[in-house]
Amino acid sequence: MDFRVYEDIEVILELLGMTIQEFAQELGVSASTVSRWKEPGETVSPANLEKIYEYAFKKKIRLNKIKEQLFREECLENHVLLFHGAKTDISGDISIEKSRKNNDFGQGFYCGENLEQSAMFVSNFPHSSLYMLDFDKSGMTELKLGVEQDWMLMIAFFRGKLTGYAEHPMIQNILNRLNGIDYVVAPIADNRMFQIIDSFIEGEITDVQCRHCLSATNLGNQYVFLTQRAADRIEILRKCYLASIEKETYISVRSEDAKVSNDKVKIARKQYRGQGQYIEEILL
Repeated sequence: MDFRVYEDIEVILELLGMTIQEFAQELGVSASTVSRWKEPGETVSPANLEKIYEYAFKKKIRLNKIKEQLFREECLENHVLLFHGAKTDISGDISIEKSRKNNDFGQGFYCGENLEQSAMFVSNFPHSSLYMLDFDKSGMTELKLGVEQDWMLMIAFFRGKLTGYAEHPMIQNILNRLNGIDYVVAPIADNRMFQIIDSFIEGEITDVQCRHCLSATNLGNQYVFLTQRAADRIEILRKCYLASIEKETYISVRSEDAKVSNDKVKIARKQYRGQGQYIEEILL
């Protein structure tokens, strides 16, 4: 799937009130080159893709946000708009078998509810892109989790932190909640959250401290597709280009959010010290 540059060029020209000739001059290419780009199926070199989308972003045209808003308006009942940040491309059909088994909920296809968060996770990769997806959830079985003990223990288990407790009745009961489930909706866990969960598993903090620390690092929800029949209900709406300048914006925001979250975590660890249970008390 290509970026449908021809549509984006039309939007840029419309919003800036520019002619093809003026746009070409701004980019340092010929008018005939821009005219060719406006034809569906035409190939645009990586260097020129960067020129086009960097120019739009510098002119404060947020092409990806515009697409998001339009797709949200068109979203049907029992459908949800999702986002998937890819380090390179989605090749072929969406498959749950292409992911690692040691992800948050094991092998599956992972998406976010939020454009910025999904883009943020892949902004450090040079060839990354963002996909906008439509999921038809009618007839699908859902498990919804919040920042709760079962969620923390599920992530710890699938991340390989509870191998010694794999047969524990409590862990088995938690894993049984996934039986027959097509997709999970749960909080996103990034490296900061894994560190907090590790502190809980290693007995440094209680479950109550862990829960409040994790709430302080709220990143929104993710959709995790566990069955192929659920993945088959996903339609790729658009592959979106992420210009370097746009990625830098996401990275900057993430850095600022991390500072605030880290401060909240420090306060939460102190405020809820001694409340709740340690892991060895939970898994007796």
